[in-house]
Amino acid sequence: MIKSETLKFFTALAENNHRDWFMAHKDEFEVVKENITDFAGEVIKSLSKIDPLVDPATDPKKCVMRIYRDIRFSKDKTPYKTWLGIHKFTAGKYTGGIGYYIHIQPGQSFAGGGYWLPEGDHLKAIRQEVDYNADELKAIVDAPDFKSMFGEFRDQEQLKGAPAGYQTDDENISLIKLKSFTAVKSITDKELQQKDLIDTIAAIFEKIYPLNTFLQQAVSTT
Repeated sequence: MIKSETLKFFTALAENNHRDWFMAHKDEFEVVKENITDFAGEVIKSLSKIDPLVDPATDPKKCVMRIYRDIRFSKDKTPYKTWLGIHKFTAGKYTGGIGYYIHIQPGQSFAGGGYWLPEGDHLKAIRQEVDYNADELKAIVDAPDFKSMFGEFRDQEQLKGAPAGYQTDDENISLIKLKSFTAVKSITDKELQQKDLIDTIAAIFEKIYPLNTFLQQAVSTT
């Protein structure tokens, strides 16, 4: 589980996002990082039982994102993220950006997966797979338990018109027009601190695994 001290640290950092404060509280951050890394290790073991592409021996330190922001091209020059993400559970075994993700931030935490904003050939390949095998995708995203957990899959950002090569009256155009193919579930601060958090995350990722498999099938030959 995520400790209350971890959430309190991020809240304080959001109010004091500058180097002097961070350096004065570096020891607290190390404890926060250890908490999240330990949690990532538990997630890896749990997810490896769901997705065979996840190696249970994966080093959790490699899955926890850095706290430092890249401010080179940003107008916002605050140096630190006020959250931490956990990703790359499959160590590159999924193609492109397909995978799982956990975001830890007071009041804004979530777990999700799929493929966010695929570009170029991958996007074309996914749309083609949807066109050819829409029933397979709809069986995943329209399943009652999937919709209950993640909401309507088609509510993600879409193109205003049909992509080149597709017709606006295509029965699956609402899926073909999607810019992302993701599923996201919010997690409350209370849920983060419960002992069964791993079970909560596992239930989310178990529903996302068939979506990732579909997406991987689509882009594996590009």
